[in-house]
Amino acid sequence: MILRWVLAAMHLLALGIGLGAVYVRAKALSGRIDTDKVRAALAADAWWALAAILWVGSGLWRLFGSIEKDTAYYMGNHVFWTKMVLFVGILLMEIRPMMTLARWRRELARGIPPNTSNAHRISRLSYAQAVLVVLMVLAATAMARGLAAR
Repeated sequence: MILRWVLAAMHLLALGIGLGAVYVRAKALSGRIDTDKVRAALAADAWWALAAILWVGSGLWRLFGSIEKDTAYYMGNHVFWTKMVLFVGILLMEIRPMMTLARWRRELARGIPPNTSNAHRISRLSYAQAVLVVLMVLAATAMARGLAAR
C-alpha cells in the first residue's frame, strides 16, 4: 500500500519537475543568449535529467512490479502504448540537446564560452517536448481510468 503510494507520488513529482525544467530550459535558450542564460539552461537541464530518472525508475517499477495493475493491463492497453510512443519521441528529441548541453558544461568548466548558435533550436525542441509531456499526462489519466484496456 505505501509502496504503491510512494511510486505514484514519485511518478507525479517527476511530472512537475520535468515539465517545469524543460519549460525553463526552453525559456532560457530563447532570445539573446549570454553566459547567465546558458547556466540557467544547464541548471534546468539537470532537473530535466532528474525527472527522467524518476519517471523511468518509478514507471518501470510500476509496470513490472505489478504494484497497482498487472503488467498485462499495461501491455494490452492502446493508451499505454501511445504514452510510450510519446515518451520515445521525447527521448529521441533529447539526443542532440543532451550532447550539446554536455559539451557546453565541459566548455564552461574550462573557462571557454560555449558556441550557442543552436540554442534557439534547443529552445524549440524543449517547447515541443513540453507539449509531448502534457500529451503523456492526458494519456496517463485516460489509462488510469481504464480507457482502451482490452
